[in-house]
Amino acid sequence: MLLVFSIACVLLGNWQFERRAEARAEIARIDANYDAAPAPLSEELPRRDAFDEDAQKWRQLVVEGEYFGEPALARNRPGPQGVGSNLIQALRTSDGGVFFVDRGWVPVDGSAAEGDEFDASALPAPPDGPVSVVVRLRASEPAIPGRTTEGRTVASIELPELARMLGVAGEAYTGAYGMLVSEDPPGEHGVLPAKPERDEGPHLSYALQWYVFIVIAGIGVAYAARREYRGLNAGSAAVREQDRRIAERRRRRGPSDAEEEDALIDA
Repeated sequence: MLLVFSIACVLLGNWQFERRAEARAEIARIDANYDAAPAPLSEELPRRDAFDEDAQKWRQLVVEGEYFGEPALARNRPGPQGVGSNLIQALRTSDGGVFFVDRGWVPVDGSAAEGDEFDASALPAPPDGPVSVVVRLRASEPAIPGRTTEGRTVASIELPELARMLGVAGEAYTGAYGMLVSEDPPGEHGVLPAKPERDEGPHLSYALQWYVFIVIAGIGVAYAARREYRGLNAGSAAVREQDRRIAERRRRRGPSDAEEEDALIDA
């Protein structure tokens, strides 16, 4: 039983070490990319279907072109006023591609915006005409099993699905999208996210706790085994010899403070 418990603790401890490694890698990406100078879109993403999460996440780039089409809403997103949606707008780039921009959080409940019934004119409007946009790169999100597209609302920012909705599947960037930083000329937008915290979390302490649990369990099992052995062999020569040695050590050490207090109380 101790072996099974120890294996489980080791697995859980290693899992916490892996979580810590992931958190530290994210901190390294933030430090390297978040405040770096923006790069041109064609330089940063030479292929529209490619994206290197480790090297490019949070990296800033400049996209020039024009917004077009109706916006999409990525529903069930937490924000400052509860659950709302992220506003996703397509931008036709100067080289003819289509790049998706997350223009911030809006307090629109995705379930209330299902179908084509929600009023797009009530949402923050992007600037008209040519625009230069600074964004931070994020990877295309995976599809959510059991969740489907409802009109102009999507369950995740899955770029191939957004491209299909807009009818630009062969032209769109499907590896990464951009979180809005700024626009020139400026337009309306939703609530933009704050800089992520540089916090690796309590994973190291949790990992060490699992290994401490193994030591505690081992001590407990050893103590219980010793008690059981002494109980089953109370009259044996080995147990009597152990008792004699314990009594001899106590005699040489003298009475403890607790024993002296007990003697005074008895007197």
